[in-house]
Amino acid sequence: MSEDRSSSGQKTWLGKITQAFTHEPKNRQELLQLLREAHQNKLLDSEALAIVEGAIQVADLQVRDIMVPRSQMISIKACQSPREFLPAILDSAHSRYPVIGENLDDVIGILLAKDLLPLVLQDPQAEMDIKNLLRPATFVPESKRLNVLLREFRANHNHMAVVIDEYGGVAGLVTIEDVLEQIVGEIEDEHDIEEDSYIKPLPSGDFLIKALTPVERFNEFFDSAFSDDEFDTIGGLVMSSFGHLPKRNEVTELGSYRFRVLSADSRRIHLLRLTPESR
Repeated sequence: MSEDRSSSGQKTWLGKITQAFTHEPKNRQELLQLLREAHQNKLLDSEALAIVEGAIQVADLQVRDIMVPRSQMISIKACQSPREFLPAILDSAHSRYPVIGENLDDVIGILLAKDLLPLVLQDPQAEMDIKNLLRPATFVPESKRLNVLLREFRANHNHMAVVIDEYGGVAGLVTIEDVLEQIVGEIEDEHDIEEDSYIKPLPSGDFLIKALTPVERFNEFFDSAFSDDEFDTIGGLVMSSFGHLPKRNEVTELGSYRFRVLSADSRRIHLLRLTPESR
């Protein structure tokens, strides 16, 4: 009896393997469907499925889809002294900053925050030419696909690129972290939203919102008037607005707020980015 069961099990697995090779997915949609079936059959967990989906779908995105727009860029003027630009660096807590000449279209290099460490050992009143600390800036078009950009970032060991529009002007910024977040989801660090917090303001004027944020707390923070009769959390309201379980980077609007999904799995939303509509 046990031999029969063993033989039957082997045939079943052999059949599955044979079927996998005889019915190979013919397009990306079929491949995604195959992966989702693997998840339903518990061969792939939710996090692994989300990462694979992100890796496949990143080829459909262009730099313009994820870049920090020009209006939200935090830049440093080449003519500024450390006393003038250090407050902005401390406030934003980024690791890299574009340095500009006459205006935002005149990016002359990239300043790494770590390159400012020697200033700690110098006389604060001493003159310093910030141009001596700059790294070369990398420029990419808005239309560049993210999978190509990621490959170039890895090959050139760059972490930031200045995005150029069709007229040669600066359209925004993109970092390797921005690209990786499309694959693995929002990357949190010590400056991201606290575990016991629901809402985190960003230097750009946007907000990181946990989907589990109670509607009542959201209303208190933003002085809004969303009803909590049907849904207790802001994630529930957002999902209701979509009418389906959204995927990463899907966008919807509720009242005067624009919500973009930063992290979600096959069951629920985890993290949102809120942009006030007035901006």
